[in-house]
Amino acid sequence: MDRELIIVLDFGGQYNQLIARRVRECNVYCEIHPYTLSLEEIKAKNPKGIIFTGGPNSVYKEESPTCDKGIFDLGIPILGICYGAQLMMHLLGGTVEAAHVREYGKTWVNFDKTGKMFDGMSESSICWMSHTDYISKVADGFRIVADSETCPVAAVEFVEKELYAVQFHPEVLHTQEGSKLLSNFLFDICHCAGDWKMDSFVENSIKAIREKIGAGKVLCALSGGVDSSVAAVILSKAIGKQLTCVFLDHGLLRKDEGDDVESVFGPSGHYDLNFIRVNCQQRFYDKLAGVSDPETKRKIIGEEFIRVFEEEAKKIGTVDFLVQGTIYPDVIESGLGKSAVIKSHHNVGGLPDYVDFKEIVEPLRDLFKDEVRKAGLELGIPEKLVFRQPFPGPGLAIRIIGEVTEAKVKIVQEADFIYREEIAAAGVDKDLGQYFAALTNMRSVGVMGDERTYDYAIALRAVTTTDFMTGEAAHIPWEVLSKVTNRIVNEVPHINRVLYDCTGKPPATIEFE
Repeated sequence: MDRELIIVLDFGGQYNQLIARRVRECNVYCEIHPYTLSLEEIKAKNPKGIIFTGGPNSVYKEESPTCDKGIFDLGIPILGICYGAQLMMHLLGGTVEAAHVREYGKTWVNFDKTGKMFDGMSESSICWMSHTDYISKVADGFRIVADSETCPVAAVEFVEKELYAVQFHPEVLHTQEGSKLLSNFLFDICHCAGDWKMDSFVENSIKAIREKIGAGKVLCALSGGVDSSVAAVILSKAIGKQLTCVFLDHGLLRKDEGDDVESVFGPSGHYDLNFIRVNCQQRFYDKLAGVSDPETKRKIIGEEFIRVFEEEAKKIGTVDFLVQGTIYPDVIESGLGKSAVIKSHHNVGGLPDYVDFKEIVEPLRDLFKDEVRKAGLELGIPEKLVFRQPFPGPGLAIRIIGEVTEAKVKIVQEADFIYREEIAAAGVDKDLGQYFAALTNMRSVGVMGDERTYDYAIALRAVTTTDFMTGEAAHIPWEVLSKVTNRIVNEVPHINRVLYDCTGKPPATIEFE
C-alpha cells in the first residue's frame, strides 16, 4: 500500500508499541522493526522519519543492542528516546555514564523554547523519566535544549542533520505534553501529511484483497470476536461467496457464546456468509489434558486450530487461502526480531511449521485494537459487535491457571457470566476496556453452611485502556464487587473465594496467561 511511513527501531523498550500507537494517533502510519534492520532495508522502505525506542541496557556495554552508525547519514530525521537518546550520543562521540541519582517517575523538565521539538509547549512540564544512565557529554554539533534538576541533558538537537533525542518518554500519558512533542517531530521535522485514515485503509484493503485472491477460494477462521469478525466482513465485501467462514467451537468459549456467534453470522444472521460451525470441544480437552504451561497451551491450541481448518477445507474442496484476524499487538508480543516473546498468540507464534494452505491472509495485521474497531464501523458492522468485550483466541484456556479441564471451563464460564451481567446491570461497563473472571490454581480453606471447604478462588479482572497496550486496574464500586462475589460463591460450585486483581499493564498483561 502506498503510504508515508515512520519506522520505530526497537531496542527492547517496554513502550515500543505505545510509541507506534501515539504516532498512529496523529494519522501517520508507523511500523515497529528490530534494531537489526539493515541500512539497505531502511532505505528500501523510504521512511519519513525514524524513532529509536528505550531499552533496559547500558549503551557502553559490549553486549548492548546497537545499530549501524551510517543510519545518521541517511538524511532521515531521527528521534531517540531514553536508551535511543543515549545510543545516539554514544555512537556519535558523546559520553554516557551511570547516573549518580536514578530518575524514575514524574519529573519536572525545563525546555528551551527555541528547540524545534518544543514549539507550542510550555517552558517546563511534567515528563516521565526511567533511566539509571545519563548523558554526561553531548556529541559534537548537538546542543542541549532541556534539563531537569538531576538530569543535565534531558533533550538535545542537531537541527542541520535532523537528529533529536530526549531522555524522557514522550509516548506515555504521564508526560503532559508528550503528544505535542511527537506531533512536532512528525509534522514540523519529518513533514508528514497525516493521511493514515480508516476509510482509506478499508477501501485499499478490499481492493488489495480482491487482486490477491483472484478466483481462489478462501477459508476464514471466525471466532465471533471483534478482530475475526472485521476480517470476515472485509473479505466478504472483497470476494463474496468465494469466502467460507468456519466457526470452531473448541469448548473454551464464554457461556452460550457458540450459539450467540451462530445467531449473528449463521444462516439466519445479519450477513450473507457461507457459515460452518464445527463442534470439537472434546478434541481440544483431550489435547490439553495434563498441560499447565501457558506457552505450551497456546501452541497446542494454535496447531489444533490449523488442523481442524485443514480438515474442513478438504471437505469444501480446494481452498487456497486461510484468513485470520491477527492484529499488530499479536505480532509484536509474539516476538519481533530479537525482542522478547511476551506471549505467543495462537495465530502467530502458535502456528505449526507446516500449514496446508497456499497462503495465510491477515488483513488486520497492521492495526491496533482501536483501529480495528474504527475499521469495523467503516464497514457498517453494528456497534454492539464492534465494541463487544475482547476475547483471546485461546479462549478460557488462558483464563484458567494450570491444567484445563471441562469442569474448570464450566466454573469459569458461570463466574464470568455473573461478573459481566452485574457489571452491565450496574452501568459501569462503558467505562471499562476489558473485564472478565479467571480461575486461579489456588485452593484455600473456607466455611460454607457451617462446614469446612477446600476449593478454588476466582480472580476478577477489569482494566481501563484505550489501546490495550497499557492499562490501569479499574476502580469498580465496592457494592458491585460485593454483589458479584456473593453471587459467585453461592451460585458457582467449587468456588469459596473471590479476589480482585489490582495490577496494571505493565507489569502484568491484561490476560492471566
